[in-house]
Amino acid sequence: MDRLAGKVALITGGARGIGEAAARLFVTEGASVVIADVLAEAGAALAGELGDAATFVACDVTRAYDWARAVEAAETSFGSLNVLLNNAGVLHAAGLLDTTEAEFRRVVDVNQIGVFLGLQAVVPAMRRAGGGSIVNTSSIAGLQGMRHLMAYSATKWAVRGMTKTAALELARDNIRVNSIHPGTIVTDMNPSGSSLRSPLGREGRPDEVAQLLCYLASDESSYTTGAEHVIDAGLLAG
Repeated sequence: MDRLAGKVALITGGARGIGEAAARLFVTEGASVVIADVLAEAGAALAGELGDAATFVACDVTRAYDWARAVEAAETSFGSLNVLLNNAGVLHAAGLLDTTEAEFRRVVDVNQIGVFLGLQAVVPAMRRAGGGSIVNTSSIAGLQGMRHLMAYSATKWAVRGMTKTAALELARDNIRVNSIHPGTIVTDMNPSGSSLRSPLGREGRPDEVAQLLCYLASDESSYTTGAEHVIDAGLLAG
């Protein structure tokens, strides 16, 4: 119950799906959380439900100003910032010839530029805290090509590379950076799941991904950085 005692976590895309599941688990495990999302009503309601250990800040991850406000909220409300779940993202399902330039740029803005801005925004606060853990949400689409996910796959491969580069650059600051690569997880963004059949024969749940996030946020993973953590029920096994 105290795996994250004393930790302060900023969770983007925290109002629903994997972010919501992580926020709930983190509070249960002793952390304080800043729920950051463009979904203000849902985010504020979740923070209210979680009580004094949570606060909500409206945050568009494509805007550096919003990132600065979210980091400030963490330090003002809870005194420090130790964990970032760079989780906000959008899914656009379309192939190469069916993806417009505007659609491609929108996915890049949220999934790639948003992660980049988040990495930049939290480093000073984590240095003040003496270190931290950053987890970037990629996908199994960042480990292999997938039909009809041209823009999404491009950004998730980019997240993988940014994670490894940041891990190398920030190791001296005792800031660990890892990526997670979920398979088919049923969320509001992906309510119908997928036709992909996993060896386990089912789709994943957000709370299952939250358990992996809790491990990476905690001191249990103190020797882990720059790594890819796949949670896909065996889809990439063969």
